Amino acid sequence: MERPKPALAGRRRVVVGGAPEPYMTPDQMRDASLFELFTLEADAQTHVLSAGLLALERNPTQADQLEACMRAAHSLKGAARIVGVDFGVSVAHVMEDCLVSAQEGRLLLQAEHIDALLSGTDLLMRIATPGGNSVGQPDIDSYVERLNALLASGAGAARTVNTPLPDPASDALLASAMQQLESSAQGAEPVINPVPDPLTAEPRPPSRSAAKPAPAPEPEAPFTPLRERRVAEGGERVLRVTAERLNGLLDMSSKSLVETQRLKPLLAGMQRLKRLQSSSDRALEVLGASFGEEGPPADVQKALEDARNLLSQAQQVLVQQTAELDEFGWQSAQRAQLLYDTALACRMRPFADVLNGQARMVRDLGRELGKQVRLQIEGEKTQVDRDVLEKLDAPLTHLLRNAVDHGIESPEKRAASGKDPEGLIRLQASHQAGLLVVELSDDGGGVDLERLRQSIVERKLSPAETAAQLSEEELLSFLFLPGFSMRDKVTQISGRGVGLDAVQHMVRQMHGSVELQQWTGEGSRFRIELPLTLSVVRSLVVEVGGEAYAFPLAHIERMRDLQPDDILQLEGRQHFWDEERHVGLVSASQLLNRPPAQNAGEALKVVVIRERDAVYGVAVERFIGERTLVVMPLDARLGKVQDVSAGALLDDGSVVLIVDVEDMLRSVEKLLNTGRLERIDRRNRQVDHVSRKRVLVVDDSLTVRELERKLLVGRGYEVSVAVDGMDGWNALRAGDFDLLITDIDMPRMDGIELVTLLRRDTRLQSLPVMVVSYKDREEDRRRGLDAGADYYLAKASFHDDALLDAVVELIGDAQG
Repeated sequence: MERPKPALAGRRRVVVGGAPEPYMTPDQMRDASLFELFTLEADAQTHVLSAGLLALERNPTQADQLEACMRAAHSLKGAARIVGVDFGVSVAHVMEDCLVSAQEGRLLLQAEHIDALLSGTDLLMRIATPGGNSVGQPDIDSYVERLNALLASGAGAARTVNTPLPDPASDALLASAMQQLESSAQGAEPVINPVPDPLTAEPRPPSRSAAKPAPAPEPEAPFTPLRERRVAEGGERVLRVTAERLNGLLDMSSKSLVETQRLKPLLAGMQRLKRLQSSSDRALEVLGASFGEEGPPADVQKALEDARNLLSQAQQVLVQQTAELDEFGWQSAQRAQLLYDTALACRMRPFADVLNGQARMVRDLGRELGKQVRLQIEGEKTQVDRDVLEKLDAPLTHLLRNAVDHGIESPEKRAASGKDPEGLIRLQASHQAGLLVVELSDDGGGVDLERLRQSIVERKLSPAETAAQLSEEELLSFLFLPGFSMRDKVTQISGRGVGLDAVQHMVRQMHGSVELQQWTGEGSRFRIELPLTLSVVRSLVVEVGGEAYAFPLAHIERMRDLQPDDILQLEGRQHFWDEERHVGLVSASQLLNRPPAQNAGEALKVVVIRERDAVYGVAVERFIGERTLVVMPLDARLGKVQDVSAGALLDDGSVVLIVDVEDMLRSVEKLLNTGRLERIDRRNRQVDHVSRKRVLVVDDSLTVRELERKLLVGRGYEVSVAVDGMDGWNALRAGDFDLLITDIDMPRMDGIELVTLLRRDTRLQSLPVMVVSYKDREEDRRRGLDAGADYYLAKASFHDDALLDAVVELIGDAQG
């Protein structure tokens, strides 16, 4: 059964250190009601109860789990009492009594006890959920009576646990308790003093034997909120921060790491200066010797000696400063790397965070279907980005339900096959080659391939003759189609054909992959590969047309060097033989609109990429190497850039564009369908060097500047860039350009001022000007044109080569 979630609005959050706790922003904490605080406490404690009870179902005498569950029930009772939720007090109290009886050996927990305690956990969550299902007095009475009956029968004697609704506590004690709980909403780390138990009519005798009178009531341990208990028990202190703030920290730390690399050219320059000083010293020696045996005049001799002394002092200072700068550069790089690694680690959470409620769901679904199922989890401490975990929850739920419903057989069928009546589902998480690998396997019956083949034909997805020739891999791929199901009847659990399709869709959104393997009669296994984080991507950086591009490793099968003789012609298209298959060959320079490489006769560098069933070899100029890149989203003004998903900075501060592999493969298919796919020419050829038209791009956004520059260079133009209007004005006065492309909103000098200055200058006033701005209102367009612009291009116009078409319209082709 799926547990209800607290209906509390709040920002996405990341928990740094310790175990996950209920989250509220500071503003929400200040404005929260006591009931909302109780909801947060209930959410955390019911997780503890569910996990503990599932463990006790397998080992009813496990002392640590009994203690954890008892404490959770006791804490919930205290929290409910303070906020006046009497239903919660009654339910938590009878659950606590049951667990105490088990602790003291007076009750051995059986399946019916676990079922009842889990039902109580769900009931407590319903009670604590604002706007959730209504809970009335009959529900509470029925549950208390049910658990009392189980307690009585389990202990072998007819007795009833006394669970009346609590009498009101004294006004002073209740006011004090509520004041302390309210104080926890006012500060980040409140200190809450122990609250005496106000209900003296609630004793817990050490023995419930009917033959012995109940002893005097023992004082119960005071209720302490979760945060204070964790600190008191020696756990880690927990700081909650918004994901947006953590993303900002990661972005700044990555830029800091890049900036430390700028010291390297400074050090190289100082080394060159040392060599120049040595050359100067030798030149002075030669100059002195040139005067012959008589030597130079006295005044010249003194000047030479002074010059040598000053040069010697300069050399000493330079040596010292170079050593200090070298040491500073090394320390800064180490600290920047540590800062970056720490910021990145703060986004990482254990895989166990996505497993809350999954074991319970498997158990309850198995019971509903009359199956015995056990979920075994491995790799709970595997670290994964919080965003990945949040998106992984739904696919895992689909796969687990699929394994219980379709994979695991009934106990009778398993016994007949010589299997353990209890089915096993194993969920494993691990890091492999920089990826998160999640494998979910079961020891059920696998997939009935003949029945699957029949379903494909019945649903008219393939002719019978074709279906008969399909391989196992091809057959299994039909299971991921939208609306496909092998069930003839739709139930609440399955039959609608949305499960595996939803899994594949979600995994694709995270730039991952999912594969299914099966062994008839033995079971099946799903393997999901995902990036460890969506903020950082491990990539292969390559060079295409003199520019750097990054291919995510998750989509790369291998890298290859192809000789000219390795390239084959099949049906007019270029292919090569790889892993006993023909793989199509395409040019990255054509896909990315870059000039082709001039490396005829050399081995061709090829990246073999794959997305689902589509596999192609993409020819590049050279492999630069593997890099861990911090993903930087493209400026919103660019819209969707074809074949590019994001940008990043390399160690030297240069920009690299991250390839959208799925989009690139769609581009390949489009070129194939239209017959425009170019052949890769490996023959020697001469390059004519002709003058190219020059364009100046002025924009304060690094991403926009680089994208516009790459688009123009790819078309053959020579491009210079400036970071704002002032920088652009200086560049215009210092050089000769055929076109100016400028933004409007920039620091120091905006685009309107730049165009106005240009039109007043006698040398520049005839220069064509294009304005590219995210402002697309008519008044903004009119303002730019009135200032003197010849063309105004609004945002999101990069989809159909609008920028390049406008440039050609203004100044013609690059070599025209």
